[in-house]
Amino acid sequence: MGSLSNESFDEFLDSLKLAGVAISNERELRERLAEAQRWRFAFATLASNGRTLGIRFQDRSAGENEAKIRRAFNQFQFPESTEAAFAASLRLEH
Repeated sequence: MGSLSNESFDEFLDSLKLAGVAISNERELRERLAEAQRWRFAFATLASNGRTLGIRFQDRSAGENEAKIRRAFNQFQFPESTEAAFAASLRLEH
C-alpha cells in the first residue's frame, strides 16, 4: 500500500497547474490516471508518449516557476529521472 491516497494524482496535476504548467487534453489524462493502479508510472508514460492522445504540457511561466514544478514532483515522490525528463520536455515545448 502506498502512502498517498488515490486522489493524489488530482492534487499533483493541480500543483503543476498552479506552477504555470498548461495541460492539453487534461480530461483524457485524468481519466487514464484514474484507471491506473500506479498513477506515477502512468503519468511518466503519458508525459513522454501522450502526444498521440493529444496530451501535452507547456510551461506558461517561461521557466520562472521551475522550483515550484520541482517541488511538486518531490512532494509526490517521483524519481528524479522523471522530473528531469518532464522539465526537459517543457523546455523543448517552450
